[in-house]
Amino acid sequence: MPRPAPSPSNYVGRFAPSPTGALHFGSAVAAVASWLAARSAGGRWLVRVEDLDPPREVPGSAVNILATLAQLGLHSDEPLMYQSGRSEAYADALSHLLSSGCAFHCTCTRRELAEYPIYPGNCRSKGSTIPTDQHSTRFLTNDPSIGDFVLRRADGYWAYQLAVVVDDIAQGITHVVRGADLLDSTPRHLQLFKALGSPAPIYSHLPLARTRAGDKLSKQMFSQSIESADPLSVWRDVLAFLHQPPPPHAIDTIEGLQNSAVAAWSPESIPAASNVRSHWLDGTSEN
Repeated sequence: MPRPAPSPSNYVGRFAPSPTGALHFGSAVAAVASWLAARSAGGRWLVRVEDLDPPREVPGSAVNILATLAQLGLHSDEPLMYQSGRSEAYADALSHLLSSGCAFHCTCTRRELAEYPIYPGNCRSKGSTIPTDQHSTRFLTNDPSIGDFVLRRADGYWAYQLAVVVDDIAQGITHVVRGADLLDSTPRHLQLFKALGSPAPIYSHLPLARTRAGDKLSKQMFSQSIESADPLSVWRDVLAFLHQPPPPHAIDTIEGLQNSAVAAWSPESIPAASNVRSHWLDGTSEN
């Protein structure tokens, strides 16, 4: 499970979309920024499909997302990883956490926990007395700001928090560039990396793309898809959103625009919150 500590010479970044709908502008921001960060460091960029939650998946969306990334000139440097085929690795990690005392089973329902901002620790002392078919499994943490979080759900599905860390370790991810909506997950991930005996990646969080009303763009709110948009326009809009130097207007190929963007990449110019307006942020699609 452990891997060497990150160094500038072995930069490995990734983009990990969930197949719950088409790629929207906010996802494109994360994909392009993570790709630029990897390329500017002379590193590799990987794509992982986080298909952990079948009830929320939209048929065909994984293929759609990958096709849209290809239109943007974004191709994984290694074979794609699908989380739906990684159950054995997650089970091994969970077994390690349970045997080392870092996890416990829990029978609390959402209704029972609705009034608590974080998990109150009800099942910490029950241990192995809980029937194996009637529980979720939680990580045991002493951090009062996050509480004991779920690693495997009561319905048997693996939780994002565990899967993302196990897969980052397996793929040797050294740097993670993602949206600020996942900032709250970072302390959880850091604790899991430590418990699994592996150094954590270096995290960077991007400003969120929001509608005029202030809502975060998401697949759940049917945010406008970029699949039919001009890839060059999407690239230029993303770079403007990230406050990057605009590529010369004469550039009319994806490869040329990418080369220009890599050469001009300036992560220190990315604001905590972007004030750039775009037609992608003005509303949602009808589909």
